[in-house]
Amino acid sequence: MSALAVLFDLDGTLTDSRAGITACIRHALVRLGRACPDDDALAAYIGPPLRGTFSTLLGTSDPELIETALAHYRARYDDVGLYENRVYDGVPAMLEDTARRARAMFVATAKPLHAASRIVTHFELARHFVSVHGAEPGGRFDAKADLLAHLVATGVIRAETSVMVGDRGSDISAARINGIRSIGAGWGYGESRELADAGADLLCEHPRALAACLGRLAD
Repeated sequence: MSALAVLFDLDGTLTDSRAGITACIRHALVRLGRACPDDDALAAYIGPPLRGTFSTLLGTSDPELIETALAHYRARYDDVGLYENRVYDGVPAMLEDTARRARAMFVATAKPLHAASRIVTHFELARHFVSVHGAEPGGRFDAKADLLAHLVATGVIRAETSVMVGDRGSDISAARINGIRSIGAGWGYGESRELADAGADLLCEHPRALAACLGRLAD
C-alpha cells in the first residue's frame, strides 16, 4: 500500500449525473421564464459551481436572481434529481482496487455537501471513503481550489502525498493551485484537451486504467 491519499470528484468521475443535473437546470430556467439550451449544451456546465453556471445562462451578476435560480434547481434536485444518476461502469471495481493501493480515499466535490453525501450513500459507495467533502451553505467551498486548500490546512490531507482524480479542468487546476498531483478522468464530461490544458499529470481513459496511473505517480 502506498502513502497516497486519493481524492475523487463526484459528478463525471464516480457517477454519470447528466440526466438529473440538466433536468434541474432546465426546471430552474423554465420557472424563471427563460429560454433553455438543449441538453448537450447544458452538459457542458456539469462540474463547475452552479452559481457561475446560472450567472452565465441568465446573463446576470445579480445575486438575488442567481440565488432564486439555485433555489428552483435545488427544490427539484433534492427531491428527484440526485437519484437521476448512475455509477459509471467500472467504478466499483476501480474503488476496490484503489483501496488496496492508497492510504485513504475521499470525495471532494463542488456539489453541496448534503447532496453529495446522500448520493454516495444511496449508490452504496460510502464504505470506500474516509469522508465526503463539498460546498457549504452560502457558497463556501463552491470553488474546488478553496475546498482543497481547506483540506490541506486542516490536516485532512497532505498536498505532497495526495492525488486529485477529476473529469474537468477545474478539478485539475484546483489541484495544481494547492500543490496536489492530478489524474484526468477521461470517461467523464471534460474533453482530453481541457484536462491536458489544465495541467493534469496523467490522463486515464477508463476507470480500469486508474490503478496503473496511481502506480506511476507513486513510483
